[in-house]
Amino acid sequence: MGQLSREALEHVADYFKALAEPTRLQILSMLQQEELSVGDLAERCGCTSANISRHLAVLSAHHLVARTARGTSAFYRIADPAVHALCDLVCGSIARRFDHASRASQSFIQPAEGRRPQSRSLKGEKQ
Repeated sequence: MGQLSREALEHVADYFKALAEPTRLQILSMLQQEELSVGDLAERCGCTSANISRHLAVLSAHHLVARTARGTSAFYRIADPAVHALCDLVCGSIARRFDHASRASQSFIQPAEGRRPQSRSLKGEKQ
């Protein structure tokens, strides 16, 4: 990040705040594939059009999405292609952590090779 001023760091923090909401990330993911209208996004996200419009306003204010009017509809697209690289980087990092944690937990629950786990009966009964 170099030697950014306090003001610049505040802008960076605001950018990350715009990305710190699951529905906004879902919207960006959908827009990665194609331009979509508010109605299309609302249907695919399972949200109201008003809710999607509020999220798009935040994303637009941070120059992450752009709007194009076509007839009576507005279509949204990714405006900052750097968001793809950023999301891929973060998602890849999180996926690696989950994979590592999953493998570590599996080593605790899998019996040693060639051995069957012993079951214990209640009240010391023989099996």
